Amino acid sequence: MKPGLNLCFLGFGNVSRTLVRLLADRETELRDRHGITYRVTGIASRRLGWIANPSGLDPTAVRGAGFPARAKPEAKSNSLTFTTAQNVREWLAAARADVLFEATSLDVQTGQPAVDHIRAALEHGAHAITANKGPIVHAYRELRDLAAKQGKRFLFESTVMDGVPIFSLFDQLPAIHLQGFHGIVNSTTNVILSEMEQGLSFDEALKKAQALGIAETDATHDIDGWDAAVKTAALITVLMDVPIRLEEIAREGIRDLTPQALRNARRDGWPFKLVCRAKREGDRVKASVAPEKVLATSPMAKISGTSSYIYFETDIFPGLAITEENPGLYATAYGMLADFLRVSSAAK
Repeated sequence: MKPGLNLCFLGFGNVSRTLVRLLADRETELRDRHGITYRVTGIASRRLGWIANPSGLDPTAVRGAGFPARAKPEAKSNSLTFTTAQNVREWLAAARADVLFEATSLDVQTGQPAVDHIRAALEHGAHAITANKGPIVHAYRELRDLAAKQGKRFLFESTVMDGVPIFSLFDQLPAIHLQGFHGIVNSTTNVILSEMEQGLSFDEALKKAQALGIAETDATHDIDGWDAAVKTAALITVLMDVPIRLEEIAREGIRDLTPQALRNARRDGWPFKLVCRAKREGDRVKASVAPEKVLATSPMAKISGTSSYIYFETDIFPGLAITEENPGLYATAYGMLADFLRVSSAAK
């Protein structure tokens, strides 16, 4: 069995914490079935600052530590050690990182600082796994090529439809040419539209989604279609191999839909959904995100709650559809775990 891998977590919110629990749950299986052992050697976030110990950290101690950001370097109990690191590169070096799990917040316009985080990890000599869509949209080819040059992997299965194997699916379909796709990839708007159909106002539906933990406090990215547009751009960039800027995607959110319009549409058998579409046209791709009326008997109309759906059109398979039913945090964390298995296998 090869030496254990040093894992570092940048961004230590719900997804990363769930991933830590999932890794612990699967530790025996990872070791006995896959020959993978690991230790957590670095954890960093705005609140915690830079924490690293190449001998291993106790992530459960970090969760309850409540340490201030940029804490002074000093040893702490429960195997916590603050480093003198002042930036991500120094932190990766202090933690002797083999794998970086990047789960910081999305910046729609630039993809930063996640792009710099992943670039730093690859240049350090670590594999990079992210749940952040920004780096794919804004720097996919650069980071892909850098990873290849370094002999490392840059993976991102959790960025679209949580842990459903969309990107890795096409790795198993060599020489397939993707012509287009359509689907529902933003669950927040799906929940809001469903609640408005039941009679709630837009504001009431949004508050309910926030209370359920489905929508962020600031849900602008979801409501105005940015989240769906970024996911659409990521799919086009990677699977269709056509770089596309966000401003090239026609985008319309759900703010102008009224409860009455939604109820009438549902009654008439054509409910509204926020639909993403992409179609290859020569060497370019035409793409959009917008509310659409869909036939009540169609697969998209049956997508409710936090579920998602995507339908791919290829030159070999005219239609290939994936439905994800009401995922939770474990689904997103699983996508990162699956990527970890892929990089670990590649390292053998």
